[in-house]
Amino acid sequence: MSYLVIKCGGSVLEQLPAAFYKNIASIARDYLYQPIIVHGGGPMVSSLLTELNMETKFVDGMRVTTEEVLDVVEMALSGSVNKKIVRHIIANGGSAVGLSGVDGMLLEAKVLVHQQGLGFVGEVIAVNTMELESISSQGKIPVISPVAIDKQGQRWNVNADLAAAAVAKALQAPLYMMTNVPGVLKQGNLRTKLTTSEAEAMITSSHIHGGMIPKVQAALDSLQQGVNEVVILNGLEINSLPRLLQGEEIGTSFSLDKIET
Repeated sequence: MSYLVIKCGGSVLEQLPAAFYKNIASIARDYLYQPIIVHGGGPMVSSLLTELNMETKFVDGMRVTTEEVLDVVEMALSGSVNKKIVRHIIANGGSAVGLSGVDGMLLEAKVLVHQQGLGFVGEVIAVNTMELESISSQGKIPVISPVAIDKQGQRWNVNADLAAAAVAKALQAPLYMMTNVPGVLKQGNLRTKLTTSEAEAMITSSHIHGGMIPKVQAALDSLQQGVNEVVILNGLEINSLPRLLQGEEIGTSFSLDKIET
């Protein structure tokens, strides 16, 4: 079975048209891919934290997460957001199962070591691919919330981009990151193709900044781990996914630098 990992950012979820969910259902039915969705939901988490008068901070696009904040993250992502996506897929002719990384120890994590002061923010160290294969073999689309767990039962808030990259790496699947922008922009112009060195230079020069940094870093990390295709594209653009699968040049695709011989 060939898998396709689709990451939906929180900033785009509330805006996705019904056509997107129809596309997901049709990909599962008509294409040679089994889709797996990994989603974010940062704006929803921030909104709920505000309602509860709880402070929230960010470092390089990642949320500082205390145990109290983690309770809200799990409530919003694994509860409300996850089930809303499942409902939309069902309403548009698909079959889906909502999961978090905690369920069946789907995503095993540890503390994110290269970032200090983030609290309970983790990185995925193992993916339970047998669980995903079992669900997919039943014709159902897994929808994954990026709340992970370790063997001691500690929950970890994982950036959805990095969680999607880990799933794609584990399944050796293409990774398509759906956002509300056309892709990576430089001085207002879309870069349809970027090599790893070009992307790293754009981060250094701050042409890539804020929340786009972990998206691009996840793309580059996926390539380094053997994922053969990574694309950041606009989920609001009608039929962007099937058009991409049919070979149309959409969004920003990433590739490893060529090694000169």
